[in-house]
Amino acid sequence: MEFVIITGMSGAGKSQTIKILEDINYYCMDNMPPALLPNFAELCKSSSNDVYKVAVVADIRGGIFFKDLFNSLDELKNKGIKYRILFLDTSDDELVKRYKEQRRPHPLSTTGTIIDGIREERISLDEVKKKSDYIIDTTNMKIGRLKEELLNIFVQGNISFNLNITVMSFGYKYGIPQDSDLVFDVRFLPNPFYIEELKNFTGNDKNVQDYVMGFETTTIFIEKLTDLIIFLLPHYIKEGKSNLVISIGCTGGKHRSVAISNYIASTLGGKNYRVLLNHRDVEK
Repeated sequence: MEFVIITGMSGAGKSQTIKILEDINYYCMDNMPPALLPNFAELCKSSSNDVYKVAVVADIRGGIFFKDLFNSLDELKNKGIKYRILFLDTSDDELVKRYKEQRRPHPLSTTGTIIDGIREERISLDEVKKKSDYIIDTTNMKIGRLKEELLNIFVQGNISFNLNITVMSFGYKYGIPQDSDLVFDVRFLPNPFYIEELKNFTGNDKNVQDYVMGFETTTIFIEKLTDLIIFLLPHYIKEGKSNLVISIGCTGGKHRSVAISNYIASTLGGKNYRVLLNHRDVEK
């Protein structure tokens, strides 16, 4: 039997995750008190209804019961029941935005602000996050991309590195993305903006990509940049980093940075890294 425990930050997408797993034939249970996990797992294992795949959500909504989680994990192990933990995470700013849009209080913010509740929850979940088998950061992830990632893990069975990589193009005229970990300036490359037949296209269009990639300088830069990033990634993973934002900027964020970001994202994705591509300023 496959037993998946879903946890993580409130508002990070656990409800959507459980729906997606239901669609791929997991028997799912939401908001289960952690103390019940061992008995529930045994019940599913001994069921005559052919329950082979089970997913349960156990999170901070359980209040004081959530403290039972690690005892329950030990009990599962002692009973010989194998499990995997999936942790859903999101940036604090995005969580605040989601709660305000839904006009809902955070489970831990009954006597304070939303951000107070989020910070308290992060502290409470720190240890379980470190023990998780998979961490998915949904900050810039739409439902389709979340489904793709879950299918990659639970259907295709691909071993994915526990690091979420965002490759973000941006325009320096609009400012450097605040959550950047690595920033690369590609304004030294020839600018398609000054080519009349390319000006109104973007780095998502093949004619602009061919122009940007057609210079020897670009070829050398791309090779060196890719080598550097691939060298760094295992060290970030070893250090325990779960989210990495690689920002690539040009003047307006429409041409050069978009083309280079597309290439980098495609290259890293081909090496089985989790990659989310975000063109921040391409529509501005």
